[in-house]
Amino acid sequence: MSSGQEQADSVIGGPPQPASASGGRHAASGSSRPDYQDDGSFGRAYPIEGGSAPATGFTVLAATLMVISGLWSFFMGLAAIIKNQFFVTLPNYSFRIDITSWGWIHLAVGALVFIAGVCLILGQLWARVVGVVLALISAVANFLFIPYYPVWSLIVIAIDVFIIWALMTGGQHEPA
Repeated sequence: MSSGQEQADSVIGGPPQPASASGGRHAASGSSRPDYQDDGSFGRAYPIEGGSAPATGFTVLAATLMVISGLWSFFMGLAAIIKNQFFVTLPNYSFRIDITSWGWIHLAVGALVFIAGVCLILGQLWARVVGVVLALISAVANFLFIPYYPVWSLIVIAIDVFIIWALMTGGQHEPA
């Protein structure tokens, strides 16, 4: 064996060996590292707590969309507060909330979604749960805001639904 292979084997936990000849290896996993588990195919091991690449990618994408969506909602709220004539109000809409009030709602929700997205990018586990709740609140707020800004509200609702899906399924993975 070359010195490169020996170094790689020492980092990975050694070359694969049968479970009966494992010696100091963990009998249940077939690996010398307790955080790895043997999947039974050619002695390869995978990290138990890692997660699959698509799940990790969807979580990172959801976090990035949370940051962007939070900024969008923040600035939309700011626009509603500063210049409320930008949005058209309907006289017979069933939910009568002033545009300035909608502005404060979107401003607050946008700031919270942005903060949760940044914390999710930084790897905070609590941000996943908070992100799902905030995406749900954002989707409901944009649903109620449809008469004022219909196309934009539907786009943000679709993004929020994707964020909820990605955060809810991101932690689940199965070995190959």
